[in-house]
Amino acid sequence: MSPALTTATAGRVLRQLRHDHRTVAMMLVLPSALLGLLYLVWADVPTPPEAPEVFDRIGLTMLGVFPFVVMFLVTSIAMLRERTSGTLERLLTTPLSRPDLLLGYGAAFGLAATVQALVTVTVATTVYDLDVAGPLALVVLIAVVDAVLGVALGLLASAFARSEFQAVQFMPVVVLPQFFLCGLLVPREQLAGWLQAVSDALPLTYAVEALQEVGRSPEATGTMWVDVGVVAGAALLALGLAAATLRRRTS
Repeated sequence: MSPALTTATAGRVLRQLRHDHRTVAMMLVLPSALLGLLYLVWADVPTPPEAPEVFDRIGLTMLGVFPFVVMFLVTSIAMLRERTSGTLERLLTTPLSRPDLLLGYGAAFGLAATVQALVTVTVATTVYDLDVAGPLALVVLIAVVDAVLGVALGLLASAFARSEFQAVQFMPVVVLPQFFLCGLLVPREQLAGWLQAVSDALPLTYAVEALQEVGRSPEATGTMWVDVGVVAGAALLALGLAAATLRRRTS
């Protein structure tokens, strides 16, 4: 691997993003807009005293879920376009290796995820009055790590897709089971034993748990750091698998 080639790849991806205004809007505006929709839903609940507590609990965890979903979708389609257009095949005839390429993508979209997290957390805490017990910097950190996980899984999924339509089809396969079993809809301790075991193997579970820890505690806890480490490890594993399965082009 070459740091110079990785950096050059990241710069190329960022330049492409800068000219793709729709993708930039999707990354920066969509999470805040969806969070605002949730805020409006609970604002109309006929029991106003309880509504803010519900939004604070669910809205906080969504700060990790929304970036994960958006970055998975954007990255899987972006990499697929590189392959179907022949750009990837041309790049891999140069000294650029697969790890350099994927780390460059991860760095570029990781930077985009950082901006996305800052925008979303700022809007949530100012416009929607989201109340968080812990430091907002920890919320941003978890959101960024979770978004990078979405990038890594998106790169991995793109290796198995032959068209943009197929790339989109991978989203319910990869995202929805994690959303259903992460403890957001039903507490994990209430799940059947085998479902708890599946939940334990899904990285989004740990992202949600980390955000719940920040929502409860004014300081970082050991559980939160372990959860962040698990999510980061899952992202690195997904990047490694993506490098091993990446094809030069789609036949």
